Formats: sequence, structure tokens, C-alpha cells
Amino acid sequence: MAGGSVLIEDVPGVGKTTLAKALAKSLDAKFRRIQFTPDLLPADILGSSIYNPVKGDFRFDPGPIFCHILLADEINRASPRTQSALLEAMNESQATIESKCYPLEQPFMVMATQNSVEYHGTYPLPEAQMDRFLVQLDVGYPAMDVEINILKAHKQQHPITTIESVLSVDQVQ
Repeated sequence: MAGGSVLIEDVPGVGKTTLAKALAKSLDAKFRRIQFTPDLLPADILGSSIYNPVKGDFRFDPGPIFCHILLADEINRASPRTQSALLEAMNESQATIESKCYPLEQPFMVMATQNSVEYHGTYPLPEAQMDRFLVQLDVGYPAMDVEINILKAHKQQHPITTIESVLSVDQVQ
């Protein structure tokens, strides 16, 4: 959480999503996951104003971006327009929605994943988006003996259930 976001690119099944969940749990941070799909809209990420017919006014309904750690799962499956909804948040830790600026939780970080072997139906991340990532990781597939140990551990319980927070988000700032 060095003030930047992370892009994790690798094959399916190496633990990209689990890594993001584990980090959030170890920090007792507010975590949200968005599964990026071609029909996802910017408002699905940022939120929108909802009309209340009884009061005759609008109230803002914040989207999942209002968290400490946002998992943008398979980010390259969404359209460039939807991907760009994250640019301001990643760069300035704020979101402008309907001409109003909303600060995001602090610390704020995007952990995005993309599948490195499947490109059909995907949209490559534009250079402006790639520049917003502090780190790009390739997890890599584990050796067979390590994979066997992972499978044995999963047989008893999912590893996420045993993770306890070691820091608070206030300590990270």
C-alpha cells in the first residue's frame, strides 16, 4: 500500500483473487470486488443518484469504489469507457460523479487482475490506465509439490478463513 495500485496478470487458478482478499483481511480493510464484464457501466463502479419520489429529491448511492481495497477482477473484460472510470480514483483517490467530487477511503488501492492467456472478448488496458499501476505482477504457477500442499490445505479449510488482521488501515497510513 505504497500509495499505488497493483495489476496482477496470470493464468486462471493461481490465486490472484485470493491474494487481494487476503491483503484486505490482514489489514482489516473495507474490501469490495467487481467482476468486470462487457456490460459493466461506469455507474456500476462509481455509484449514482437515485430519485426518491416521496421526497422529490435525489440521494447519492455510492458504488463499490468507496472502499480501501477494490478488486477489479478481469479488468480487461470491460469496455475502455468503463475501465476509464477508475483513472481519477487511482490517480487522485477521489471520484467525480455527476459533477460532484467525493473523496475515497484512505488508504485506497485498486488490485486489478487480468488473464494472460485469454484475449478473446477483452479490451487491452490503455497506456493511461497502465501508468496508474505502481506494480505489475505475474504470480506464476506453483511447482507440483507446492500445489499438492495447497490442495491438502484447501481440503481442510480455505486459507482465507485463518487470516487475522495484523494492522489496521489507520496504521498503514
